[in-house]
Amino acid sequence: MSDTVTTTIPLTVMPSGKTFDAETGITLLEALRRAGVLTHECDGGAKCSDACHLFVLEGRKSLSKTTREENERLDAIVGVGAKSRLACRAVLGDQPVTVEVLSFV
Repeated sequence: MSDTVTTTIPLTVMPSGKTFDAETGITLLEALRRAGVLTHECDGGAKCSDACHLFVLEGRKSLSKTTREENERLDAIVGVGAKSRLACRAVLGDQPVTVEVLSFV
């Protein structure tokens, strides 16, 4: 039997301001699903255009780097800014993160 330790970080969702513990190493989409913040139905494959679009207000450097595929998807979305990420592509690191949930709430 292995002793695995699950590390969590605070994930704050705006505009509600609610904070919950999110497991590191999972996507923002999965963390938001587990917290009951959204029930968005997708496979997490960055194929549903703007449905996973959100703004990372704090903790952006703690997330995984933006991939070329994610950038290509973001380029096709109206309203994208410097803080934009796709929830299905951004993997949580070890620092607290604050996001603003957009279209899929």
